[in-house]
Amino acid sequence: MLDLSFSKPSEIVKRLCERLRTERLASQMTQSEVAARAGIGTNTVSNLEAGRNVGFENIVRVAMVLGRTKELEGLFLPRLDSLDDIRRYENSANRRRIKRKPGNA
Repeated sequence: MLDLSFSKPSEIVKRLCERLRTERLASQMTQSEVAARAGIGTNTVSNLEAGRNVGFENIVRVAMVLGRTKELEGLFLPRLDSLDDIRRYENSANRRRIKRKPGNA
C-alpha cells in the first residue's frame, strides 16, 4: 500500500491511473474490451490510464468492470474513533447544510 498523505493530487491521479492500467493488463483485457463493458469509449480508457480527463464516474465504471468496487466502498467512510464521533455523525445525517461560523463571509 502506498502512503499518499504527502502527495500532490496530480501524483495521486498518476499512481491510480498506473494501477488501473496494471489491473487491466493483469485481467488480460484490452482497452477496447474494458471500454465496451464499461459503456465508455476506448479513448476514454486510454485517457484514464494516461491521467488525462479523469472523470470520477468513468473511474467507477472501469473499477466495476475490473471487479474492484470493494475498494471504492472505502472512500469517504466516516472516521468514528470515539463515541462523540458517532453521535456527531448520526446528528449530521439530519442536517442539510453546515452553518456559517461567525466572522466568515
